[in-house]
Amino acid sequence: MGAKDGEDSKVQLNPTVDFIAGTIAGMTSLAVGYPFDTVKVRFQSPEIAGKYRSTFHAITTIIREERFVGLFKGIASPFTTAPLMNGIVFASYRFLLKVQLPTVDSVPTLSQIALAGAGTGIVGSFLVTPVEHIKVRQQACLTPTSTRQIALQIFREGGIPALYRGITATALRDTGYGAYFVAYEATCRYFSSPTRPPEPNILGQVETQMTEMPWSTLLLAGALAGIAGWIVTFPFDVVKTRMQGGEGAGAPPKPTDLHPSTTTPLVKQDGNSRDCNPYRTTMSTIIHSYRTEGIGVFFRGLAPTLIRAIPVNMVTFATFEAVVHMMS
Repeated sequence: MGAKDGEDSKVQLNPTVDFIAGTIAGMTSLAVGYPFDTVKVRFQSPEIAGKYRSTFHAITTIIREERFVGLFKGIASPFTTAPLMNGIVFASYRFLLKVQLPTVDSVPTLSQIALAGAGTGIVGSFLVTPVEHIKVRQQACLTPTSTRQIALQIFREGGIPALYRGITATALRDTGYGAYFVAYEATCRYFSSPTRPPEPNILGQVETQMTEMPWSTLLLAGALAGIAGWIVTFPFDVVKTRMQGGEGAGAPPKPTDLHPSTTTPLVKQDGNSRDCNPYRTTMSTIIHSYRTEGIGVFFRGLAPTLIRAIPVNMVTFATFEAVVHMMS
């Protein structure tokens, strides 16, 4: 803190504390928000999106047809890595923020926070892409399928590169961490006491907030962060889901005329075969989706995502702040 000695500042920048706190926060938030993530994926998958009229209808339909566990389909894949990913996000965010500051006592600007957040998302996409690919395939599948079966199926389609299908769209989506951290920090600064000079913050003036800011402010900041982070880059999440789900993701592939590295059928023209999958790349997915379904398709599933974002990020930041405060 600005008014304390260098020892306190070192505690705030301890990457081990950040990682542990982020990991615990990730476990908590995943359990809270996963059912809404399943609904979002169902809305974004073109083969089954028309099956559901609204968020509530989707939830009730999934429970009726697939039982309550259907809402948690595919959770094994992210649960093994999401807590780790959350720990990496918070630790790398604070590291990227720190390297931009001339001294440990400097107060980061909102633009520096945005840059650190965006960089964090890009770095994290290398870990999250294969996990998201497996999860999306399993969530979009209407028949019971294990995480192991899905992972092996994807690997057989094209090896390691197949697991990283959609990494560009994932990285673009996760640059939303810039808006995510800016919204949280801006809210905390807005509600902080105007009579006090600003203090070095790296993530919300952890100890100051825990002792001087009410929990209602921290929860509000977390909710706004979740909303801001999704609104800014949500169209890329739709693109990512369509690329990773692929055509026919909700049903087993047909064993006829399959491309050697994908489950997409081939069509023949003038004796030559060509891949007719419109979701091959980020750009082809954007163009095809826009031409066939209009601009609205890029916001499909936004409602359950925002509903999910509020409690999930309230829990995430509250848990993170509490753990850091306790360990510090």
